[in-house]
Amino acid sequence: MVSRLLRGSLRLLGSRCAPRPPPAARCSHSGAEERLETPSAKKLTDIGIRRIFSSEHDIFRESVRKFFQEEVIPHHSEWEKAGEVSRELWEKAGKQGLLGVNIAEHHGGIGGDLYSAAIVWEEQAYSNCSGPGFNLHSDIVMPYIANYGSEEQIKQFIPQMTAGKCIGAIAMTEPGAGSDLQGVRTNAKRDGSDWILNGSKVFITNGWLSDVVIVVAVTNREARSPAHGISLFLVENGMKGFIKGRKLHKMGLKAQDTAELFFEDVRLPASALLGEENKGFYYLMQELPQERLLIAELGISASEFMFEETRNYVKQRKAFGKTVAHIQTVQHKLAELKTHICVTRAFVDSCLQLHATKRLDSPTASMAKYWASDLQNSVAYDCVQLHGGWGYMWEYPIARAYVDARVQPIYGGTNEIMKELIAREIVLDK
Repeated sequence: MVSRLLRGSLRLLGSRCAPRPPPAARCSHSGAEERLETPSAKKLTDIGIRRIFSSEHDIFRESVRKFFQEEVIPHHSEWEKAGEVSRELWEKAGKQGLLGVNIAEHHGGIGGDLYSAAIVWEEQAYSNCSGPGFNLHSDIVMPYIANYGSEEQIKQFIPQMTAGKCIGAIAMTEPGAGSDLQGVRTNAKRDGSDWILNGSKVFITNGWLSDVVIVVAVTNREARSPAHGISLFLVENGMKGFIKGRKLHKMGLKAQDTAELFFEDVRLPASALLGEENKGFYYLMQELPQERLLIAELGISASEFMFEETRNYVKQRKAFGKTVAHIQTVQHKLAELKTHICVTRAFVDSCLQLHATKRLDSPTASMAKYWASDLQNSVAYDCVQLHGGWGYMWEYPIARAYVDARVQPIYGGTNEIMKELIAREIVLDK
C-alpha cells in the first residue's frame, strides 16, 4: 500500500520528494515518530503537525498539495463559469493515484488507508477549490461497488474509476425525498430477468459528467416498511431512457456539476442490481457514516483554511493607524476561532481513528458531521466579517469559502436529522 502511494507521490514531487527528517522542536510522540503539536504549529494547515499521520503520509500529502496547486487552482475560475471541471483533470488525478485511494488493490483501487484518503479530502479543502467531485466518486460511490458489487461489477467499474475514465455519482435525493430516504418514489419493476426503472433525482453531484450512477429505487411496495423494499442499481450513461437534465445553478460549489436525472422506462439487465434485492436501505445505512465523516473532514479543513486566510489578511490590513491584527476585539475573535477549530479537529481526528478500525458508529459520525459543518459556517461568517467589505467581493477566497460552506449542514442528511439520530441513541433503552 505505502509503496504504491509513494511511487505516485515521488513521480509528482520529483527531486523534492526525499523523506524529510521530523522537526525537532515542539514535537510529541506518535508511536515511534515525532509530530508537531497542532496548536503550536505556525499554520493549522502545515504538513507534519497531526499525530494520526506518518512521514509516508506527509510525502503523499506534499504530492497531493502540489497537484491541487498546479492542476486545479489555476483553472478553477474558468470551471466555475462552466459549471463543471474538465474530464482531463479526472484522468490526471487518476494517473497521480488520487482516486480510489482507500479501495483495495485487488479490487482495482490504490490500496491506501483511510488516512491517505483523508489527505485528499483535506488538501482539496485547503485549496479552496470545491469543483472536483473526487471525494464523492472515490469515497462514497466506489465503496458501494467494492463492498456490495459482484466480481464482474468490480472488474468492470473500479479500475476505470480509479483511472478517472469512469466518473461515478449516487442518486438518492428526489424532489420529494431528501433526508427521508424512505420517501423515495423512483421505482424498478421486474420484466422477465430485466428491471424497468422510472423516476427522477435531483441535486446529484457529478451528475452531469457521470458515466455510472448508483440509483436508489423502490423494488417492493408491499414490504412491511419502505426500508425493506429499496434496492440499488448501476445505471450507465447512454442507456436508453436515462436522461440528464439541466446543470443546476447553485449559490456555491459553482464548479461542481450538479444535475437533475430522469429515468424513463430504462431497461436494466439483472447484472445492474448492486448487491441483493431489497437490501439497498441496509447498504445505505452501512455507508452513510463514512459520508458524514467526509463532510465533517471537509468542514474542519475548510475552517482551518479560512482561519489562515483571515489571519494573513488582518496582519496586513491597516485601520486606525495600525494593522487590524493589533485591535483587541479582532485578537479575541481569532483566539475564539482557533480554539473552536483545534477542539473540533481533535474530535474529527478521533473519529478518523475510530473509522480506520471500523468502530465509528452512526451517532458519532452524525455528531462529527453536525458539529464540524455548523462550525464551518460560523467560521465563514466571522472570517468574512473580519475581512470587512473586501470579504464580500468574489475575487477574495473568503467569499467563495463562505458560499461553499452553506450546503454542508444540508447534504448528507440535514443537521436537524443528525440531532435526531444522536438523540435517539441517547434515550434508547438498551
